[in-house]
Amino acid sequence: MSQGSLLEDKKILAVDDEPDILEALEELLSMCDFTKATTFEEAKKLLESRDFDIAILDIMGVDGYGLLDIATGRKITAVMLTAHAFTPDNLVKSIKEGAASYLPKEELANITTFLNDVLQAQEKGKSTWEPWQEKLPSSYFEKRWGAAWQDKDKEFWEKFKTGIKDRISKAKEND
Repeated sequence: MSQGSLLEDKKILAVDDEPDILEALEELLSMCDFTKATTFEEAKKLLESRDFDIAILDIMGVDGYGLLDIATGRKITAVMLTAHAFTPDNLVKSIKEGAASYLPKEELANITTFLNDVLQAQEKGKSTWEPWQEKLPSSYFEKRWGAAWQDKDKEFWEKFKTGIKDRISKAKEND
């Protein structure tokens, strides 16, 4: 399966206040029906008036969490893409507020893989966070945030991991 296959003709909205990021996304996602916005107001209008399969939302500079609320309310798959807000607190907030994934901008070159993984997980009724954990192992986060990065929200992370393990077990039983 080619990287573009699940993304082929998907309606994607990308929101970022950095035009070079939007240009890179547009090039990387050329197989999609791609729309971009550079402000919260512009993105809000688009999210409220058009249908999208996926919204790629920067957190800082465009009120990504405000846009996440609109997207999830409209049942649009939302993926957070960030550089400056790449923190354990924002990761937890993204999960709790309904994002399908949370990607560091330094992984931008792999966006088609991440988005395909999200779509594939959705098709199979699996957690969209499962492939994310496989692609970005805990050692990735330990290098960025230190070995104890999950300690502040230990109970949350235990429930999160248990939930994913339970979904994997249930999916294997149904296969």
